Amino acid sequence: MLDNYHILVLDDSPVQCMHVEVMLREVGFSNIVQAHTAQEGLERMRDQPDQIVILDLDMPDTDGVQFIDRIASHGFTPMLAISSSHSRRIVKSVSLMAKERGFPVIGHFPKPFSLSHAHQLRRQCLAFREASNDLPQSLLVTTEPQPCISGEQWSASALRQALLGNAIQGRFQPKVSLHTGRIIGAEVLARYIAPHGEESLPESFLPAIRRHGMEQELVFKMLNDGLQAHRTWRKLGYHVPIAVNLPVPLLQIADLPDRLHAAVTATGIAPGCVCFELLEDDAVNAPSLYYMGASRMRLKGFGLAQDDFGRGHSTMYNLISTPFTELKIDRAFVSGAWNDEVRSAALICAITLGKELGLSVTAEGVETQEDMDFIKRIGCDYAQGFFISAAVNTKQFFRVLEQLSPVV
Repeated sequence: MLDNYHILVLDDSPVQCMHVEVMLREVGFSNIVQAHTAQEGLERMRDQPDQIVILDLDMPDTDGVQFIDRIASHGFTPMLAISSSHSRRIVKSVSLMAKERGFPVIGHFPKPFSLSHAHQLRRQCLAFREASNDLPQSLLVTTEPQPCISGEQWSASALRQALLGNAIQGRFQPKVSLHTGRIIGAEVLARYIAPHGEESLPESFLPAIRRHGMEQELVFKMLNDGLQAHRTWRKLGYHVPIAVNLPVPLLQIADLPDRLHAAVTATGIAPGCVCFELLEDDAVNAPSLYYMGASRMRLKGFGLAQDDFGRGHSTMYNLISTPFTELKIDRAFVSGAWNDEVRSAALICAITLGKELGLSVTAEGVETQEDMDFIKRIGCDYAQGFFISAAVNTKQFFRVLEQLSPVV
């Protein structure tokens, strides 16, 4: 099974590379190549896209952070393991950067790389493969797609055509209950679908959406896609509530709750089946209008989630003063927290706070079995992340439903 993994060991020291290779072969890996410069590593990846890259952060031509940025720009998305003599805080910072760029980071190890590190890497790979085998191979998406269009290239008319023509459409990431293991919801995430079928992340068009003032159009597009998917799954025997991202400044628009309510009820779906996740990327300019909008959303029967808690403009005051029903903890606090005493302390505090406030608590960015086991152990309610599934289309989501939530 480990023969299926192609590993690139990148370190400027040939001795260190050989040492790592020996440790990896000891635990059963066999397809291993070495590179001693970033350029050599990139050339090897062009010849044979490696599934795992073990890299040092110090190299003479390009440091590890620049290398990660370079392979991302070339469209490579291997799993990463960082082996470095730098402080744990620096290594974790690089890991977070890599995850933000869409890379699964399956380990970070202090030097020298040891046999126990090799065994840990082996366990990670086997766990990843085992989780993957639970789903049809045609469904698997281990990393998010990379942006292929610059935000500066979008005109308002092109964006409007993409929304109306379904080039920008919703994908659905499942949320599972940590108590039952069943899917209890789906977050609608925007993707751009190129004519040849390649998908792009929102960062390729969201800046232009904001620049042209088209956030409302995107919200209603994602809501309509989510409602359509909800009805499709319901006909197949599944009740799957949906969640749609909503930029906080839009709540300052007086009639927005009314128009959202009308759009939902026109389809025959109860507002309670829809939760709006507040994205606090921008500060609120008119607090009174914001609180009025948030309160009216709840009065209309919608769920309201504090998204990405711990980042952006989310504050403790917003959490206690806004009528939220759910707290979603940002992936930066979740992924790898089981092996990080600082993040685990912050995560436990956030979960405890959410519980004390009477909110359901969801951990985002769950990427490994260790992540899943840890958040379950410390009392989290729900989980969302690549370990369960990336965002997929309606049909693929149904197949995930059949696997994780069979009709009984």
